Order: sequence, then C-alpha cells, then structure tokens
Amino acid sequence: MSGAGRQLALFLGICSVAALGLQAEEHYPAGHGGGAQYVAAVYEHRSILSPDPLALTSRTRALELMNQNLDIYEQQVMIAAQKGVQIIVFPEDGIHGFNFTRTSIYPFLDFMPSPHLNKWNPCLEPQRFSDTEVLQRLSCMAINGQMFLVANLGTKEPCHSSDPGCPNDGRYQFNTNVVFSSNGTLVTRYRKHNLYFEAAFDTPLEVDHSTFDTPFAGRFGIFTCFDILFFEPAVSILRDPEVKHIVYPTAWMNQLPLLAAIQIQSSFAIAFGINFLAANIHHPSLGMTGSGIHSPLKSFWHHDLESPEGRLIIAQVAKNPPGLISTGDTTSKMDVSHSKFLKILAGDLHSEKDAQDIHCDGASKWNMSAPPTFNSEMMYDNFTLVPVWGKEGYLRVCANGLCCHLHYRRPSLSNELYSLGVFDGLHTVHGTYYVQACALVKCGGLGFDTCGQEITEATGMFAFYLWGNFSTSYVFPMLLTSGMALETPDQLGWENGHYFLRKSGLSSGLVTAALYGRVYERD
Repeated sequence: MSGAGRQLALFLGICSVAALGLQAEEHYPAGHGGGAQYVAAVYEHRSILSPDPLALTSRTRALELMNQNLDIYEQQVMIAAQKGVQIIVFPEDGIHGFNFTRTSIYPFLDFMPSPHLNKWNPCLEPQRFSDTEVLQRLSCMAINGQMFLVANLGTKEPCHSSDPGCPNDGRYQFNTNVVFSSNGTLVTRYRKHNLYFEAAFDTPLEVDHSTFDTPFAGRFGIFTCFDILFFEPAVSILRDPEVKHIVYPTAWMNQLPLLAAIQIQSSFAIAFGINFLAANIHHPSLGMTGSGIHSPLKSFWHHDLESPEGRLIIAQVAKNPPGLISTGDTTSKMDVSHSKFLKILAGDLHSEKDAQDIHCDGASKWNMSAPPTFNSEMMYDNFTLVPVWGKEGYLRVCANGLCCHLHYRRPSLSNELYSLGVFDGLHTVHGTYYVQACALVKCGGLGFDTCGQEITEATGMFAFYLWGNFSTSYVFPMLLTSGMALETPDQLGWENGHYFLRKSGLSSGLVTAALYGRVYERD
C-alpha cells in the first residue's frame, strides 16, 4: 500500500470486523511468538515519586530515587523474559516522575548522544559518555532480558549561543523515549514534540520521526502521550507503509466520556489498522491508569482506579495486523439493518436541514416526536444534544457544518438518560485543537445538564448505526461499555460522504459510542 493510500486504511470503504476485547488479566502466551506473531509486553508502573519535585537535589540523590524505579523495571523485564517477550514498553515519567521545574529536574537528566551519529551500547561501553547511568541500566536490562526495550527519561543536550534556539542556560532538556535492541544497543530516540504543561522540557526545533526495525515484526514507530492528538508526528509517521506497530509511553489522565486512555489507544489502532503498544503510568489518585496492547480487532487492556499496584500485560501480536480490510460496498443485500441504514442515508441527502426533526422518504417512520435540542458541556466543549428516548428511533443533531445521525433499537428501556451530541469547533482547554465529534453517551443523571459528565457504569443496551458528514478523513471510532470495557465496531466506513459506525450485541451497558474527528489543518 502506498504512503498516500495508507493515511487511513479503513476509510476507503466499508469494513466488516469481528468484535473482541479482553481485559488484561491472564492472557499470557505459553512461549515465544512464532510464525505470524510476536510476544509483546507493556508495564503500567506505579512510580516512586520525588517527595518534593520543586526542590533542588544532587545527582546522587536523584539517581537513588530513579534506581528504585529501575529496580522495578528490572524485575518486570525478567518476568517478561520468562514468558518469551520480545519487546517491552515502559511508561512516560516512570523513572523520574513529574511536576519539576526546569532547574529542579536537571539532576535527573541523562546526557543523550545522537544514536544516528554514535553507535553505542551503554551497558558494554559505560565510560564512553558521562551522566548516562540510567541509559546504562536500561541497556543492561535489554541484554539480560534478551528483548527490545522502550523507556522514557529526561535527557540533556548542550547547545551553543550561536544556536538561535539555545536556551539561556546553554542546554536543551527533552522528554525522551529511548529504544534498545536485545543486545543493548541504543537504536533510536524520540523527543516529545507536543508537550503537555511540561515547563521542565523544551520542544525540539524539528519533529523527530523516529522508527526502528526489529527481526521479529518489522518496523515500529514511536511517540509519546499528548502527541496522539496531533498530526505531527503521530499521523505523519504512518506515511511510511512499513510502520505497522507503534510503541507509546504515556502519562495520561483519563477524561471521560471521550478521552479515557484505553479509549484513545484502541481507537488509534482501529483507525490506522496497526498494532498499538501503550504503557501508562499508574497513579489512581490522579486519574492515571489505562494501558494496553491493541490491534484493530482485539485489545488486551488494563484500567484500574482501585488497586495501588502496577500491572504487566503480555500478549501475542500479529506481525501483520489484521486491519479493517477495505472491501467497498459489498454488504449483503439481505442485510436488512444495513439496507434500512442506506435508505435513511439516501433520503437524508434530500432532507430539510432541521436538527430536531427529519422529513425524508424512507426515514420518517423512524422519527420520534421532535425531541428537544439542548446544550451541555462535554470535554470542556459546548455540545449540542438531543435525548435518546424510546426503544427505537432515528435522530439527527447538527452544529456548524457537522450533522450527526443515530438509528437505534433497544431490547428494553433502562432508567437512564442517553443523548446524541455533536461538536464542530476549536477545543481550547488543556490544549488547542479542532474537533468534529458525534457521540452517543449515557448522561450522569436524568437531567439534561448531566449529559457529558464522567461516568463508568451503565446498563442501557443498544443496536445502532452512528454516522456524520465529517469534513476530515481522520475519524477515530470509540466504543466503551460499563466497567471501562472496550468494544470493537461491527462495521466502519464511508457511505455517500458520511462516515459510519455500526454495532450490535454489546457485552454490557453502553457508556460511550463516538466518532471523534480531528481536523488538523484548522488547529
């Protein structure tokens, strides 16, 4: 597939998939991945934090704290090695912690030579560069575990006053991912581009498009946390058709109903037809949990805001991810549900643009008596919504140029309020980026003003189509059910300029079904 064609493989047509999501408990393989699979691990780490990250300390004291976290990493590597793991991913901020100033983090930083200019094995050549103790330990772990190892740390690189971007203190400080091969060689680094309120670090002057090749699964790409919401480098790196796997250290604070950690991770894997290996930090009091090994058809995940302990997730992963194969409009003509959807869609192309009621041939019998539209805050954005009433129906709600549609059936009604919401605009809280979103959500209570609140439990069951006339091809499908369980869509694709998601047979009550579009050029 060409780089251009790879932009979003699933968006080229209608894609039928088998839904399967698995909570990461005991899904350990018996041995090494063979043939068409490899064995991967991600570790959700409860890091030991500095008691006062704002205070100045010495390099010796900083290393004492970081070595406590590295001791835990080492234990997890050896456990993973016994399970035949070939690559392991650790989270962002897992070694040094967070909430530092530029000055207070300095003792925690390793010197980072360019792996592109210096072939270096820190474990075997520890004296080659000073202030590289953390890199040395990670390198030795990779050797002892005989696996590729991905970790995140703070790094420093000196710069000269002749460099127009050089900070006043004469050094760059970066939030950095590093990758070691199974023989301990530093094979690549990635310096985080989209910082999230990280005063201790600098943004690289140029975007790192970091990839690395493995003997067991081909080429991997790498980026960090907040990067996932932006074109650079998360989307642009996938222009390389050889990149079929992403490793993703993160320190993600969950925000429902649309941006829980496992939710965005899984949606990225589905949208791009890739494997996505995500390791989050574990600090439940800060809302930080959610790691997984995700493919387009299956996820092994961990989300736990109760347990204080970390979690190692191990799974067999397809070398060539079973992506959502583009088949065009080959849905069986005997598929009654899809036929009804197509009739409604065809009728809508000639309908009045009324957010409350639809007057279309072939669609009118699905209308409820015109439900009221209302506004409520969701994800800090002003969504326009309509309530989802009754056991079946067809609804539409519009904002700016985006219209979202829902055709649904419910086996029974529950004492819960659901709503269909739309947002088409610039998100400006905790980051600035343009969003087009269609979302079917369970509200926090029975009042309209509770729609958009963060909830994790639900009992309402649905079979439905959700679709919208998105102006972007970058649409991320999200399905979350009661107890923070992931679901996979039955179908996804484009029909007559509308992107749709189809789902029936939910395993538990629906929390969120969403199409989350990103219009990168309008950021």
